[in-house]
Amino acid sequence: MTLVWYTCLFWLSTSCLWTIQAQDSAANVNIRSPHRGLAPTNVDFAFSLFKHLVSLAPDRNVFISPVSISIALAMLSLGTYGPTRTQLLQGLGFNITEISETEIHQRFQHLLNLLRESETSLEMTLGTTLFYDRSLEPLESFSADIKKYYESEVLAADFQDGAKASRQIKEYIKNKTQGEIEDLFSDVESPGVILVNYIFFKGMWAQPFDPVSRVQNFYVNETLTVEVPMLFQSSTIMHLYDPELACRVVKLDYEGNGTAFFILPDRGRVDTVISTLTRDTIQRWSQTLTSGQVNLYIPKFSISGAHDLTDVLTGMGIAGLFANWSDFSGITQEAPVKLSKVVHKATLQLDERGMKAAAHTEVSPEQSSEPHTILFNQPFVILVFDDFSWSSLFMGKVENPA
Repeated sequence: MTLVWYTCLFWLSTSCLWTIQAQDSAANVNIRSPHRGLAPTNVDFAFSLFKHLVSLAPDRNVFISPVSISIALAMLSLGTYGPTRTQLLQGLGFNITEISETEIHQRFQHLLNLLRESETSLEMTLGTTLFYDRSLEPLESFSADIKKYYESEVLAADFQDGAKASRQIKEYIKNKTQGEIEDLFSDVESPGVILVNYIFFKGMWAQPFDPVSRVQNFYVNETLTVEVPMLFQSSTIMHLYDPELACRVVKLDYEGNGTAFFILPDRGRVDTVISTLTRDTIQRWSQTLTSGQVNLYIPKFSISGAHDLTDVLTGMGIAGLFANWSDFSGITQEAPVKLSKVVHKATLQLDERGMKAAAHTEVSPEQSSEPHTILFNQPFVILVFDDFSWSSLFMGKVENPA
Protein backbone atom coordinates (compact mmCIF):
# COMPACT_ATOMS: atom_id res chain seq x y z
CA MET A 1 0.00 0.00 0.00
CA THR A 2 1.47 3.18 -1.05
CA LEU A 3 0.12 6.59 -0.60
CA VAL A 4 0.89 9.99 -1.91
CA TRP A 5 2.44 12.43 0.40
CA TYR A 6 2.51 15.56 -1.57
CA THR A 7 4.78 18.54 -1.95
CA CYS A 8 4.75 21.83 -3.85
CA LEU A 9 7.13 24.45 -5.14
CA PHE A 10 9.12 25.50 -2.09
CA TRP A 11 9.50 24.97 1.67
CA LEU A 12 7.50 26.94 4.20
CA SER A 13 7.57 26.30 7.93
CA THR A 14 4.82 24.03 9.17
CA SER A 15 4.22 26.27 12.13
CA CYS A 16 2.84 28.93 9.81
CA LEU A 17 -0.32 26.88 9.37
CA TRP A 18 -1.29 27.10 12.97
CA THR A 19 -0.86 30.88 13.16
CA ILE A 20 -3.78 31.39 10.80
CA GLN A 21 -6.74 32.29 12.94
CA ALA A 22 -10.13 30.81 12.17
CA GLN A 23 -11.71 34.22 12.55
CA ASP A 24 -9.74 35.70 9.64
CA SER A 25 -12.21 36.97 7.07
CA ALA A 26 -12.44 34.83 3.98
CA ALA A 27 -11.79 37.79 1.72
CA ASN A 28 -8.61 38.83 3.51
CA VAL A 29 -7.20 35.31 3.58
CA ASN A 30 -7.95 34.93 -0.10
CA ILE A 31 -6.14 38.15 -0.99
CA ARG A 32 -3.05 37.38 1.07
CA SER A 33 -2.68 33.70 0.23
CA PRO A 34 -5.28 32.13 -2.06
CA HIS A 35 -3.62 28.73 -1.87
CA ARG A 36 -4.07 28.71 1.92
CA GLY A 37 -7.51 30.27 2.23
CA LEU A 38 -9.11 26.91 2.96
CA ALA A 39 -6.57 25.85 5.58
CA PRO A 40 -8.30 26.80 8.87
CA THR A 41 -11.68 25.47 7.77
CA ASN A 42 -10.29 22.25 6.32
CA VAL A 43 -8.04 21.49 9.29
CA ASP A 44 -10.81 22.06 11.83
CA PHE A 45 -13.06 19.73 9.83
CA ALA A 46 -10.19 17.22 9.64
CA PHE A 47 -9.77 16.95 13.40
CA SER A 48 -13.53 16.70 13.96
CA LEU A 49 -13.86 13.95 11.35
CA PHE A 50 -10.87 12.02 12.71
CA LYS A 51 -12.19 12.12 16.28
CA HIS A 52 -15.62 10.91 15.20
CA LEU A 53 -14.15 8.00 13.24
CA VAL A 54 -11.93 6.97 16.15
CA SER A 55 -14.92 7.01 18.50
CA LEU A 56 -16.80 4.72 16.11
CA ALA A 57 -13.90 2.27 15.80
CA PRO A 58 -12.38 1.64 19.25
CA ASP A 59 -9.30 -0.60 19.33
CA ARG A 60 -8.95 -0.47 15.55
CA ASN A 61 -6.62 1.24 13.09
CA VAL A 62 -8.11 4.39 11.56
CA PHE A 63 -6.56 6.08 8.55
CA ILE A 64 -8.00 8.87 6.39
CA SER A 65 -7.05 11.74 4.10
CA PRO A 66 -9.13 14.62 5.50
CA VAL A 67 -8.36 17.09 2.72
CA SER A 68 -9.37 14.52 0.12
CA ILE A 69 -12.70 13.99 1.90
CA SER A 70 -13.30 17.76 2.11
CA ILE A 71 -12.69 18.02 -1.63
CA ALA A 72 -15.13 15.18 -2.36
CA LEU A 73 -17.91 16.62 -0.21
CA ALA A 74 -17.47 20.13 -1.60
CA MET A 75 -17.77 18.64 -5.09
CA LEU A 76 -20.94 16.79 -4.07
CA SER A 77 -22.51 20.08 -2.92
CA LEU A 78 -22.68 21.14 -6.57
CA GLY A 79 -25.40 18.54 -7.02
CA THR A 80 -27.49 19.57 -4.01
CA TYR A 81 -30.10 22.24 -3.37
CA GLY A 82 -31.85 23.91 -0.46
CA PRO A 83 -31.31 22.64 3.10
CA THR A 84 -29.20 19.72 1.83
CA ARG A 85 -26.64 22.09 0.34
CA THR A 86 -26.72 24.47 3.29
CA GLN A 87 -26.21 21.68 5.81
CA LEU A 88 -23.37 20.14 3.81
CA LEU A 89 -21.41 23.37 3.38
CA GLN A 90 -21.94 24.36 7.01
CA GLY A 91 -20.88 20.85 8.06
CA LEU A 92 -17.63 21.38 6.17
CA GLY A 93 -17.14 24.52 8.27
CA PHE A 94 -18.14 27.28 5.86
CA ASN A 95 -20.16 30.32 6.86
CA ILE A 96 -22.09 30.80 3.65
CA THR A 97 -23.10 34.33 4.68
CA GLU A 98 -19.42 35.32 4.51
CA ILE A 99 -18.17 33.38 1.50
CA SER A 100 -19.95 32.65 -1.76
CA GLU A 101 -20.36 29.14 -3.07
CA THR A 102 -18.48 30.13 -6.21
CA GLU A 103 -15.52 31.26 -4.13
CA ILE A 104 -15.56 27.98 -2.16
CA HIS A 105 -15.30 25.97 -5.38
CA GLN A 106 -12.66 28.28 -6.83
CA ARG A 107 -10.51 27.77 -3.76
CA PHE A 108 -10.84 24.00 -3.94
CA GLN A 109 -10.03 24.18 -7.65
CA HIS A 110 -6.81 26.04 -6.82
CA LEU A 111 -5.96 23.61 -4.02
CA LEU A 112 -6.44 20.62 -6.31
CA ASN A 113 -4.17 22.18 -8.92
CA LEU A 114 -1.45 22.57 -6.30
CA LEU A 115 -1.80 19.00 -5.12
CA ARG A 116 -1.75 17.54 -8.63
CA GLU A 117 0.83 19.63 -10.45
CA SER A 118 3.94 19.23 -8.32
CA GLU A 119 7.16 18.29 -10.09
CA THR A 120 8.94 17.09 -6.97
CA SER A 121 10.10 13.70 -5.71
CA LEU A 122 6.68 12.98 -4.20
CA GLU A 123 3.74 11.57 -6.10
CA MET A 124 0.10 11.81 -5.23
CA THR A 125 -2.91 10.39 -7.00
CA LEU A 126 -6.28 11.41 -5.68
CA GLY A 127 -9.70 11.58 -7.21
CA THR A 128 -13.44 11.63 -6.69
CA THR A 129 -16.06 10.03 -8.92
CA LEU A 130 -19.84 9.95 -8.65
CA PHE A 131 -21.47 6.76 -9.89
CA TYR A 132 -25.16 6.75 -10.80
CA ASP A 133 -27.65 4.16 -12.01
CA ARG A 134 -27.61 3.95 -15.78
CA SER A 135 -31.37 4.51 -15.88
CA LEU A 136 -30.76 8.15 -14.87
CA GLU A 137 -29.56 11.05 -17.00
CA PRO A 138 -27.24 13.51 -15.18
CA LEU A 139 -27.54 17.21 -15.94
CA GLU A 140 -24.93 18.57 -18.33
CA SER A 141 -24.43 21.57 -16.04
CA PHE A 142 -23.46 19.30 -13.12
CA SER A 143 -21.05 17.28 -15.22
CA ALA A 144 -19.46 20.49 -16.51
CA ASP A 145 -19.10 22.05 -13.04
CA ILE A 146 -17.46 19.05 -11.39
CA LYS A 147 -15.12 18.75 -14.36
CA LYS A 148 -14.25 22.45 -14.20
CA TYR A 149 -13.62 22.76 -10.48
CA TYR A 150 -12.66 19.23 -9.42
CA GLU A 151 -11.49 17.43 -12.59
CA SER A 152 -14.08 14.81 -11.71
CA GLU A 153 -16.78 12.95 -13.60
CA VAL A 154 -20.06 11.11 -13.26
CA LEU A 155 -20.21 7.55 -14.55
CA ALA A 156 -23.05 5.13 -15.11
CA ALA A 157 -23.18 1.71 -13.45
CA ASP A 158 -25.70 -1.12 -13.58
CA PHE A 159 -27.14 -0.72 -10.08
CA GLN A 160 -29.90 -3.25 -10.84
CA ASP A 161 -27.14 -5.87 -10.61
CA GLY A 162 -25.29 -5.01 -7.40
CA ALA A 163 -22.41 -7.43 -7.93
CA LYS A 164 -21.86 -6.19 -11.47
CA ALA A 165 -21.94 -2.53 -10.41
CA SER A 166 -19.46 -3.27 -7.65
CA ARG A 167 -17.08 -4.90 -10.13
CA GLN A 168 -17.40 -1.93 -12.48
CA ILE A 169 -16.56 0.55 -9.74
CA LYS A 170 -13.67 -1.52 -8.36
CA GLU A 171 -12.14 -1.91 -11.83
CA TYR A 172 -12.42 1.82 -12.48
CA ILE A 173 -10.65 2.74 -9.23
CA LYS A 174 -8.01 0.05 -9.76
CA ASN A 175 -7.18 1.50 -13.18
CA LYS A 176 -7.15 5.08 -11.87
CA THR A 177 -4.66 4.16 -9.12
CA GLN A 178 -2.44 1.90 -11.22
CA GLY A 179 -3.57 -1.11 -9.24
CA GLU A 180 -2.73 0.38 -5.85
CA ILE A 181 -6.32 0.46 -4.56
CA GLU A 182 -8.54 -2.59 -4.90
CA ASP A 183 -11.57 -4.03 -3.11
CA LEU A 184 -12.91 -0.62 -2.22
CA PHE A 185 -16.23 -1.89 -0.88
CA SER A 186 -18.66 -4.80 -0.97
CA ASP A 187 -21.48 -5.28 -3.43
CA VAL A 188 -23.84 -2.39 -4.08
CA GLU A 189 -26.82 -2.97 -1.82
CA SER A 190 -29.30 -0.37 -3.06
CA PRO A 191 -29.79 1.86 -6.10
CA GLY A 192 -28.92 5.52 -5.96
CA VAL A 193 -25.70 7.47 -6.34
CA ILE A 194 -22.37 6.51 -4.80
CA LEU A 195 -19.59 9.00 -4.14
CA VAL A 196 -16.15 7.37 -4.24
CA ASN A 197 -13.03 9.20 -3.06
CA TYR A 198 -9.55 7.69 -3.16
CA ILE A 199 -5.93 8.67 -2.60
CA PHE A 200 -2.60 6.88 -2.50
CA PHE A 201 0.87 8.18 -1.77
CA LYS A 202 4.52 7.56 -2.43
CA GLY A 203 7.10 9.67 -0.69
CA MET A 204 10.69 9.80 0.42
CA TRP A 205 12.05 10.98 3.74
CA ALA A 206 14.40 13.94 3.77
CA GLN A 207 16.53 11.90 6.15
CA PRO A 208 16.25 8.18 5.30
CA PHE A 209 16.13 5.39 7.83
CA ASP A 210 18.66 2.59 8.12
CA PRO A 211 17.94 0.09 5.31
CA VAL A 212 18.21 -2.81 7.78
CA SER A 213 15.09 -3.10 9.93
CA ARG A 214 15.04 -4.62 13.40
CA VAL A 215 12.26 -6.90 14.67
CA GLN A 216 10.87 -5.82 18.04
CA ASN A 217 7.78 -6.28 20.17
CA PHE A 218 4.82 -3.94 19.75
CA TYR A 219 2.45 -3.85 22.72
CA VAL A 220 -1.04 -3.50 21.26
CA ASN A 221 -2.66 -3.74 24.68
CA GLU A 222 -2.17 -5.47 28.02
CA THR A 223 -2.87 -8.91 26.57
CA LEU A 224 -1.67 -8.71 22.94
CA THR A 225 1.93 -8.32 21.78
CA VAL A 226 3.01 -8.62 18.13
CA GLU A 227 6.42 -8.65 16.49
CA VAL A 228 7.03 -5.96 13.86
CA PRO A 229 10.07 -4.80 11.85
CA MET A 230 11.25 -1.43 13.13
CA LEU A 231 12.69 1.39 11.05
CA PHE A 232 15.69 2.98 12.76
CA GLN A 233 17.66 6.16 12.43
CA SER A 234 20.06 7.96 14.73
CA SER A 235 20.13 11.61 13.77
CA THR A 236 19.24 15.14 14.79
CA ILE A 237 15.44 15.17 15.10
CA MET A 238 12.82 17.67 16.23
CA HIS A 239 10.97 16.26 19.24
CA LEU A 240 9.33 17.05 22.58
CA TYR A 241 7.50 15.51 25.50
CA ASP A 242 4.15 17.14 26.27
CA PRO A 243 3.36 16.64 29.99
CA GLU A 244 -0.04 18.26 29.53
CA LEU A 245 -1.24 15.54 27.14
CA ALA A 246 1.19 12.84 28.33
CA CYS A 247 2.67 12.09 24.92
CA ARG A 248 5.93 12.32 23.02
CA VAL A 249 6.01 14.05 19.63
CA VAL A 250 8.49 13.56 16.77
CA LYS A 251 8.48 15.71 13.63
CA LEU A 252 9.94 14.28 10.41
CA ASP A 253 10.17 15.89 7.00
CA TYR A 254 9.66 14.46 3.56
CA GLU A 255 11.49 15.63 0.47
CA GLY A 256 9.57 18.71 -0.57
CA ASN A 257 6.79 20.12 1.59
CA GLY A 258 5.50 17.04 3.41
CA THR A 259 5.77 17.02 7.20
CA ALA A 260 4.82 14.15 9.49
CA PHE A 261 4.07 14.32 13.21
CA PHE A 262 4.42 10.99 15.02
CA ILE A 263 2.66 11.13 18.39
CA LEU A 264 3.41 8.49 21.04
CA PRO A 265 0.93 8.72 23.94
CA ASP A 266 1.74 7.21 27.29
CA ARG A 267 0.37 3.68 27.72
CA GLY A 268 -3.43 3.59 27.45
CA ARG A 269 -3.84 7.25 26.52
CA VAL A 270 -4.02 7.18 22.72
CA ASP A 271 -7.76 7.93 22.51
CA THR A 272 -7.45 10.62 25.18
CA VAL A 273 -4.72 12.36 23.20
CA ILE A 274 -6.72 12.15 19.97
CA SER A 275 -9.75 13.69 21.67
CA THR A 276 -7.71 16.80 22.55
CA LEU A 277 -6.06 17.42 19.17
CA THR A 278 -6.75 20.83 17.59
CA ARG A 279 -4.96 23.39 15.47
CA ASP A 280 -3.91 25.08 18.70
CA THR A 281 -2.28 21.84 19.89
CA ILE A 282 -0.18 21.57 16.74
CA GLN A 283 0.72 25.25 16.92
CA ARG A 284 1.93 24.83 20.50
CA TRP A 285 4.02 21.82 19.53
CA SER A 286 5.48 23.58 16.51
CA GLN A 287 6.62 26.43 18.74
CA THR A 288 8.18 24.20 21.42
CA LEU A 289 9.84 21.37 19.46
CA THR A 290 13.56 21.13 20.16
CA SER A 291 16.31 19.66 18.03
CA GLY A 292 18.40 16.89 19.49
CA GLN A 293 20.19 13.63 18.82
CA VAL A 294 17.63 10.81 18.85
CA ASN A 295 17.71 7.05 18.36
CA LEU A 296 14.32 6.67 16.69
CA TYR A 297 12.41 3.41 16.16
CA ILE A 298 9.14 3.41 14.16
CA PRO A 299 7.31 0.32 12.84
CA LYS A 300 7.79 -0.45 9.17
CA PHE A 301 4.26 -1.24 8.03
CA SER A 302 1.49 -0.56 5.59
CA ILE A 303 -1.80 0.96 6.63
CA SER A 304 -4.96 1.77 4.75
CA GLY A 305 -8.37 2.98 5.70
CA ALA A 306 -11.54 2.19 3.79
CA HIS A 307 -14.61 3.89 5.19
CA ASP A 308 -18.26 4.23 4.32
CA LEU A 309 -18.70 7.70 5.81
CA THR A 310 -22.49 7.53 6.21
CA ASP A 311 -22.49 7.09 10.00
CA VAL A 312 -19.70 9.53 10.74
CA LEU A 313 -21.15 12.31 8.56
CA THR A 314 -24.55 11.76 10.17
CA GLY A 315 -22.91 12.04 13.59
CA MET A 316 -21.24 15.29 12.53
CA GLY A 317 -24.56 16.91 11.69
CA ILE A 318 -24.64 16.27 7.94
CA ALA A 319 -27.46 13.75 8.11
CA GLY A 320 -29.34 15.62 5.38
CA LEU A 321 -27.25 13.84 2.75
CA PHE A 322 -28.99 10.60 3.60
CA ALA A 323 -32.43 11.82 4.76
CA ASN A 324 -35.70 11.22 2.94
CA TRP A 325 -35.88 14.95 2.22
CA SER A 326 -32.42 15.20 0.68
CA ASP A 327 -32.35 17.20 -2.56
CA PHE A 328 -29.94 16.07 -5.27
CA SER A 329 -31.81 17.74 -8.09
CA GLY A 330 -28.57 19.43 -9.11
CA ILE A 331 -27.38 16.03 -10.36
CA THR A 332 -30.54 15.02 -12.22
CA GLN A 333 -34.07 16.37 -12.46
CA GLU A 334 -35.58 12.94 -12.99
CA ALA A 335 -37.12 10.97 -10.15
CA PRO A 336 -35.59 11.95 -6.77
CA VAL A 337 -32.33 10.11 -6.18
CA LYS A 338 -30.73 9.04 -2.92
CA LEU A 339 -27.12 9.00 -1.87
CA SER A 340 -26.33 5.36 -1.09
CA LYS A 341 -22.72 5.62 0.04
CA VAL A 342 -19.84 8.01 0.52
CA VAL A 343 -16.79 5.76 0.27
CA HIS A 344 -13.24 6.87 1.05
CA LYS A 345 -10.00 4.95 0.90
CA ALA A 346 -6.49 6.13 1.77
CA THR A 347 -3.33 4.02 1.75
CA LEU A 348 0.13 4.51 3.25
CA GLN A 349 3.35 2.56 3.27
CA LEU A 350 5.85 3.54 5.91
CA ASP A 351 9.35 2.50 4.91
CA GLU A 352 12.96 3.64 5.02
CA ARG A 353 13.30 5.30 1.63
CA GLY A 354 14.93 8.69 1.28
CA MET A 355 16.66 10.81 -1.35
CA LYS A 356 19.94 10.82 0.53
CA ALA A 357 22.10 7.85 1.36
CA ALA A 358 22.03 6.97 5.03
CA ALA A 359 25.15 8.21 6.71
CA HIS A 360 26.69 8.57 10.14
CA THR A 361 25.54 11.78 11.81
CA GLU A 362 28.26 13.88 13.38
CA VAL A 363 27.36 15.03 16.86
CA SER A 364 28.32 18.59 17.75
CA PRO A 365 29.82 19.37 21.16
CA GLU A 366 26.48 20.85 22.25
CA GLN A 367 24.84 17.50 21.46
CA SER A 368 27.50 15.23 22.90
CA SER A 369 25.22 13.86 25.64
CA GLU A 370 23.64 10.45 25.35
CA PRO A 371 20.96 10.44 22.59
CA HIS A 372 17.30 10.13 23.51
CA THR A 373 15.75 6.81 22.53
CA ILE A 374 12.18 7.10 21.25
CA LEU A 375 10.58 3.74 20.57
CA PHE A 376 7.14 3.58 18.96
CA ASN A 377 6.25 0.18 20.39
CA GLN A 378 2.64 0.87 21.44
CA PRO A 379 -0.40 2.53 19.80
CA PHE A 380 0.42 5.90 18.26
CA VAL A 381 -0.91 8.65 16.01
CA ILE A 382 0.44 9.95 12.71
CA LEU A 383 -0.48 13.31 11.15
CA VAL A 384 0.84 14.45 7.76
CA PHE A 385 0.58 17.99 6.45
CA ASP A 386 1.45 19.70 3.20
CA ASP A 387 3.31 22.85 4.17
CA PHE A 388 2.65 24.88 1.04
CA SER A 389 -1.13 24.58 1.01
CA TRP A 390 -1.34 23.92 4.77
CA SER A 391 -3.54 20.90 4.12
CA SER A 392 -4.07 17.94 6.44
CA LEU A 393 -3.10 15.19 4.01
CA PHE A 394 -3.43 12.23 6.39
CA MET A 395 -4.48 11.40 9.91
CA GLY A 396 -4.09 7.96 11.40
CA LYS A 397 -4.40 6.00 14.60
CA VAL A 398 -2.14 2.95 14.56
CA GLU A 399 -3.53 0.49 17.06
CA ASN A 400 -1.82 -2.58 15.60
CA PRO A 401 0.83 -2.23 12.86
CA ALA A 402 0.73 -5.99 12.22
